Amino acid sequence: MSVLCLIANPADPALDGARVTAVHREVGGEINWLAQRIACEIVAPKSTEAEAAARALLADSPVDVALVAEENRRKKLLVADMDSTMINEECIDELAAALGIKAEVAAITERAMNGELDFAAALRTRVGLLKGLERKRIEEIRRESITLAPGGRALVHTMRAYGAFTSLVSGGFTFFADYFAKRIGFDEAIANVLEFDGDVLTGTVGEPIVDKTTKLNRLRQLAAERGLAAEDTLAVGDGANDLDMIKAAGLGVAVHAKPVVAAEAPVRIDHGDLTALLYLQGYNEEEFVR
Repeated sequence: MSVLCLIANPADPALDGARVTAVHREVGGEINWLAQRIACEIVAPKSTEAEAAARALLADSPVDVALVAEENRRKKLLVADMDSTMINEECIDELAAALGIKAEVAAITERAMNGELDFAAALRTRVGLLKGLERKRIEEIRRESITLAPGGRALVHTMRAYGAFTSLVSGGFTFFADYFAKRIGFDEAIANVLEFDGDVLTGTVGEPIVDKTTKLNRLRQLAAERGLAAEDTLAVGDGANDLDMIKAAGLGVAVHAKPVVAAEAPVRIDHGDLTALLYLQGYNEEEFVR
């Protein structure tokens, strides 16, 4: 049995009764509100084209639409990207800003996240441009320039409270991933290692590079260690290096993603924040752990 999810951003609670009624009239099923004006599910829609019909009806509304399976709906494993997913920024671009080369580095980042460049080669090139940046300045950037994506703590804390293991696997850097994983509440963090000569960046990154294969393998490894089927797993990201794990997970979600990722991901969230991933799993607002 399937469930049609309609989800708005809590900061813009645009899902009113009229919109839900219009969709329900078209697709059938049973309406169940998870959070008033933010999230509603329609259980067992009768239409075989329920998702497409809902998208057409809500095309001009800031409301996300997804069709998910009711079985194994609450996941026992979360593997998440960091940059532009669990945090709002790309850390490497913010480091480049400190050297006055943000535009140059950000252009490479954008192409890499769109899948236009080899990820590892693009990472080495960008890190090379950061040579000479001092550790103290990097700490300042981490403290002052990086912000947590809305809903991330609620996502991680709620899933952990209900028995899930949570892993932050980033193509970024341990300098940021370890720090923000603790702030958000993840069980573990895996990322690339920036190399220093004393307190200054050497312009090199430790090998092997954490890339799309690392992310996919960690998803599979953690599932195997916990005796979980693919259907019990959730993966979320925004870039091309996240797409393999997104496609392999039982629930794979592209959040505010690059076009190539949004087009290929099983589920896409364009408007909502990270609490959308809880609504997709059938959590109601009262069950959230913040």
